[in-house]
Amino acid sequence: MESINLENILFLDIETVPQTYDYEALDEETKHLFELKNRSYINEDKSGELVYKDRGGIQSEFGKIICISVGMVKQTTLGKTIRIKSFAHDDELTLLTQFNRLLEDHYSEKILCGHNAKEFDFPYLCRRMLIHGIRLPKVLDISGKKPWEIKHLDTMELWKFGDYKAYTSLALLCHIFQIPTPKDDISGADVARVYYEEQNLERITKYCEKDVVALIQVYLRMRLEPLVEEANITYVP
Repeated sequence: MESINLENILFLDIETVPQTYDYEALDEETKHLFELKNRSYINEDKSGELVYKDRGGIQSEFGKIICISVGMVKQTTLGKTIRIKSFAHDDELTLLTQFNRLLEDHYSEKILCGHNAKEFDFPYLCRRMLIHGIRLPKVLDISGKKPWEIKHLDTMELWKFGDYKAYTSLALLCHIFQIPTPKDDISGADVARVYYEEQNLERITKYCEKDVVALIQVYLRMRLEPLVEEANITYVP
């Protein structure tokens, strides 16, 4: 990892919600297809409605992206700095178009990094872009590429060291690496409720941005490098 220039990496995290908060608002065909896809989770104790509440937002066919936060590390005379920027919008097409433009204009030849991103964030972004008719940016279009040509990093994959047995959360890595993280009043499980009931996209955006900062700090720890001080973290409007 030490051979990778930190300034060539775009760190990112996404927040997603179900396309509708109310399961009954889905049309019958969509409801049928959701239940078909999730038939192994639906049983006498757990209805399709409850499964939709749990899983609707994490399945790209039935969810949507409401926030993408990105972080960049720069080396300055005062040490490393982090710049955080977010794309948040109720209209997913607008959000994805803005993010796509950033990737095409500035990161087409650089590296993307997330936590569990190869399993979730990157595929989710690609699927939602195609659904909206957006051409995939070069850095996300991995079709036909050899493994060593794909410019994607995943801190969860790095932490596995070839082990395939378990999922390790970003929060757990922050804990074991003694990375200070602010106490949040929401978690990933609260995002849909905060979005639909409170209509508080700004609150979700701040939560997403904190995850990107945590992601960067974990990556630095994995490189055996010092953390970036809070005073050197800038949030760009």
